[in-house]
Amino acid sequence: MSFKSQNKINPNFSMSSMTDIVFLLLIFFMITSTLVTTNALKINLPNSQSESIKKQIISISITEDLRYFINDSPVEKSFLESRIREALSVDDEQTLVLRASKTIPLEYAVEVMDLAYRNNYKIVLATQPSN
Repeated sequence: MSFKSQNKINPNFSMSSMTDIVFLLLIFFMITSTLVTTNALKINLPNSQSESIKKQIISISITEDLRYFINDSPVEKSFLESRIREALSVDDEQTLVLRASKTIPLEYAVEVMDLAYRNNYKIVLATQPSN
């Protein structure tokens, strides 16, 4: 008398479930990667039609001859960060308005933006309304 097992195990491996999982992971990472932003600063570009700022905390100006001003008072570049900290330590709303001349090299404006980023200040580039 020979006994045969009626429950046979299928030794074949099915890849259909694995491809479903990989496809779902691909969709998940594609969607979440669009939500991640790299330390972007919301700045207004020159000659824009955007609205003006309602509340201005501190204004940083860079003139054509590369002199720095905080609210119309001259400041040496080396003391810029400490003077901004002093001015913003009073108020919780930490917003800087950068008024840079069009003719200065971009690196000087980026240095001020980097200073604001390091200290977690909001910074806006001031523009003129376009005609």
